[in-house]
Amino acid sequence: MSGVDGSEVPGPEAIARIDALHTALTQIVLEGGDLAGIAAEVSRVLDIAVIVTSSDGRERAASVSDRVRDVLAEHQLLDPTGRVRVERIGPRGTPVVDGEARLMLVGAGGADLARLVCVRTTRPFGHDDVQSLERAAAVAALLITREAAVTAVENKYQGDFLRDLLLRRTSDAAYVAEHAEGFGWDLRRPVVVVSAQLDRPDDDPPVSSARRRQWQERFAAAWRQVAGAEGDGIASVDFSSEVVTLLPVDVVAGGAAAGDGEALPGEVVVRRAVTAVRGDRGGGRRPFSVGVSRVAETVDDLPEAYLQARRAVDVGRRVQGIGALAFFDRLGLHRLIALVPDHRELESFVTDVLGPLAERTEEAADLRETLQVLIDTNFNVAEAARKQFFHYNTMRYRVSKLERILGPVAGDPHLRLDVAVALRVLDVVA
Repeated sequence: MSGVDGSEVPGPEAIARIDALHTALTQIVLEGGDLAGIAAEVSRVLDIAVIVTSSDGRERAASVSDRVRDVLAEHQLLDPTGRVRVERIGPRGTPVVDGEARLMLVGAGGADLARLVCVRTTRPFGHDDVQSLERAAAVAALLITREAAVTAVENKYQGDFLRDLLLRRTSDAAYVAEHAEGFGWDLRRPVVVVSAQLDRPDDDPPVSSARRRQWQERFAAAWRQVAGAEGDGIASVDFSSEVVTLLPVDVVAGGAAAGDGEALPGEVVVRRAVTAVRGDRGGGRRPFSVGVSRVAETVDDLPEAYLQARRAVDVGRRVQGIGALAFFDRLGLHRLIALVPDHRELESFVTDVLGPLAERTEEAADLRETLQVLIDTNFNVAEAARKQFFHYNTMRYRVSKLERILGPVAGDPHLRLDVAVALRVLDVVA
């Protein structure tokens, strides 16, 4: 049936089905149902697979078979962590087998809340189906808005409590135990404190504070979801500029991180959580850096562990750059350097030791790279030349030039130590 403008108009049966679905979904919301209930009802009525995701594709609820998940994976619509690649589904659907994957935006009041990903492998969606899905998206927006209001209040109380605990503003054991139990947190087991902070790339275009807050809220929601998947009782709280998560070290016992030798306690679960939050960086996901503390055996150890995590993320970002993952126990000398509060004193030390090599020029940076290679090879000129693909005589010339600037660094172990430390300081203060 077509309207006067040529557009398709649903018939009486289709209108009745759309209204019945809307009524059923509204009843689910009124009875305190959740997104899983909405997904199941839409799936049942329309005979389709339904996945409710965050705006960047992280699954929040679903009514979908393993077969359909396999189909989505075959069409490159799922990343290895299970995130739906919503950015690859076109506005008019994407072909899947004999049907299609269709994406519905879920929003309210100008806010981008979620995505309704619908899949039918046997035939494309008709006009009636799309109208039904638009109704479903509107009801989902109502439910998500309600949940967001409740979550915002919960997060406020949780954030205030955890911040007081980490900053030693409360020492009453009974108070701590009562609130932790009320939030469903288990603080009686050993944990590592993880501080995760969104990065700001130098080429990032200016955005509004509201947009940055939206990024932070999505980032915090991702950490809460990943933490919940790791086990029960894991605290994960948004502190506005960072997300703090207390990951238990006993979630996964043992294991080794690739290329790092023996794994630190809790390292396996931390790396898995970071990988899950980061995904394949699609869907508008923002880069972030992470700092990880030593193991906090008791609640009394948490404040010191929090400081360690903050220090690790700060030093890690300076040394590794954007997307750093730094463990406090692996900071080495950088850990001591980070304890010096006055950066002017550190900069003065670098200038005194390195002289012209401390300058921010391409030539100085090139010579510093050669100097670091020489230190790493114990001033074995031949080995250093091979590592930098220089002729042996070229490297000898560079050694002479470096000694004219620094002094007898090749033969004076004390001077060599000062130079090695200055290069590490430059990693932090540059």
